[in-house]
Amino acid sequence: MAAAPRILLSGDVLGRLGQLFRRVSSVNKSAGPFDALLCVGQFFPESPDQLEEFNDYLEGRSQIPIPTYFIGDYGVGSAKILSAAAKNSANLGFKMDGLKVCENLYWLRGSGKFTLHGLSLVYLSGRQSESIQQFGTYSQDDVASLRAFSEEHGIVDLFLTNEWPKGVTNRAAATEVTSGMSDSSTGDSTISDLVSEIKPRYHIAGTRGVYYDREPYVNVGAVHVTRFLALGSVGNKNKQKFLHALSPMPASMMSAAEICSKPPKTTLSPYSISENANFADQAVKRSGDSSSDTQYWRYDDSRKRLKHGDGDGERLCFKFISSGLCPRGEKCHFRHDTDAREQSRRGVCFEFLNKGKCERGPDCNFKHNLVEEGKGFSGRRSESGTGGSNRSNECWFCLSSPSVESHLITSIGEDYYCALAKGPLVQDHVLIIPIEHVPSTLTLPLECEERLSRFQSSLKAYFKSQGKVGVFFEWISKRGTHANLQAVPIPSSRATSVKDIFNLAAKKLGFSFTTIENDNISEGREFLRMHLDKNQSLFYVEVPGGTFMLHVIEENEKFPAQFGREVMAGLLNIADKADWRNCQLSKDEETKMADDFKCRFEEYAPIADTRATNEE
Repeated sequence: MAAAPRILLSGDVLGRLGQLFRRVSSVNKSAGPFDALLCVGQFFPESPDQLEEFNDYLEGRSQIPIPTYFIGDYGVGSAKILSAAAKNSANLGFKMDGLKVCENLYWLRGSGKFTLHGLSLVYLSGRQSESIQQFGTYSQDDVASLRAFSEEHGIVDLFLTNEWPKGVTNRAAATEVTSGMSDSSTGDSTISDLVSEIKPRYHIAGTRGVYYDREPYVNVGAVHVTRFLALGSVGNKNKQKFLHALSPMPASMMSAAEICSKPPKTTLSPYSISENANFADQAVKRSGDSSSDTQYWRYDDSRKRLKHGDGDGERLCFKFISSGLCPRGEKCHFRHDTDAREQSRRGVCFEFLNKGKCERGPDCNFKHNLVEEGKGFSGRRSESGTGGSNRSNECWFCLSSPSVESHLITSIGEDYYCALAKGPLVQDHVLIIPIEHVPSTLTLPLECEERLSRFQSSLKAYFKSQGKVGVFFEWISKRGTHANLQAVPIPSSRATSVKDIFNLAAKKLGFSFTTIENDNISEGREFLRMHLDKNQSLFYVEVPGGTFMLHVIEENEKFPAQFGREVMAGLLNIADKADWRNCQLSKDEETKMADDFKCRFEEYAPIADTRATNEE
């Protein structure tokens, strides 16, 4: 069996990089080597006079001894330094495993999940704040992403947060709780909710200035225990421990007996609903209908669980509104409103739909008024093509429409044109769109199919030149919206996982794909056409290696219109980008992205008379 990774943990650095890395080098020499250093709490200085030493490391005059990752993206100089890092060409795109700030230093931005030396690591960067800032605070979208991770298969090894969770000292031995700790009523309740859902084996936090190694506690609904560890700040005068070594074997490599092991003095969970509830009561409460709706705290500041008809209004179910599917079904205590879902798909703010107002005001990217079908979508469209009307002047994909965003178009051929996706999932995420207003690329004549096949082949060659493969998928709605075939490039190393993750997602939704193994695109698409019915919706995906997978949606089946994108976001560990509206760019950024794609793709373009356009 492989050796367990060796990790160092640090509390608030406060810009004292020299003191931190001298200590790390000493420990690494005497007890190492260590694979990485993880820092929680404030990483940047408290005052400007500390920036000189800090910049010595950033600019290479001093060396960082081992790979170092931090989540405390606040303090003096943080905005300037992190803005520069975010704009660095090496950091473009969404990187869950850290944005490189300098050699051996990585910023874990927002929230994310990735594998570090075999360990499953989840993090929430920044602190909770009512104000909206670019750095230093986490957003509700960051939290929503972590909630999605909590539903994934597998055990999380490490969970990093800056703040302590509210109530973590509950049920702890009195001798363990020192006077330097605040009472259990303080702390971040959002983190308490998250850690109860994620159930990590280790939860690491800082900011309180004390070292606290809590007794392990059991998790409701899971067989393993969680250990909470808090660390002091670097160079603190109270001699609180600020550096801690850890060598956990990844859960994925542990036996069932090892995972289930309960150390001596293990306590009940500190986050249970009632202080007097026993473990069995907790399990009942968490599995019962009335108290497991914690996904909805994001939109319910009062934490009240409103039932149908209760109170002064009915709250909407976020999962249903965002995806069209709520796993709780009729047992959900929140409203499954199809009209509200349609408004949300047209770009209307969920807060506005749920509460009648949005506290973000002009900083919100969504609409604060109800939108009639086919109107009011200027600048925002659904990649699934939902425009509501077949008339070209109301369609987001018809070239004759005043609503078409022509700056995203990269080439125009005889039957199809190519455009960058609005709110792209990854770089070079493109749409192949029929020029004619048709509901499916499968309904065009065979000569059009031949040209589509050449276009797909050219995209595959282009992706291959970058060490990637393409995944092609299409949602065909019986409502007859304008067709678009999405092409998403992924690293070649992930190609073998595509079929499995689509099958897993299908299983969770209660269906199975019909598949055909055929590396001939034309024959594969002929197979798809055999199942096409204008009275039914259909989803299909072309998997790298020649597999076509399709699912015909039944009349009353609840199927997410963005299913393909959501599955791909899961495959790439970018769950927060499953909704295209979380990925919107400025028009200038979109224009530059389209221009860059044209230049890179030019030598692979298959259509001799291709016309590129930047017209408005």
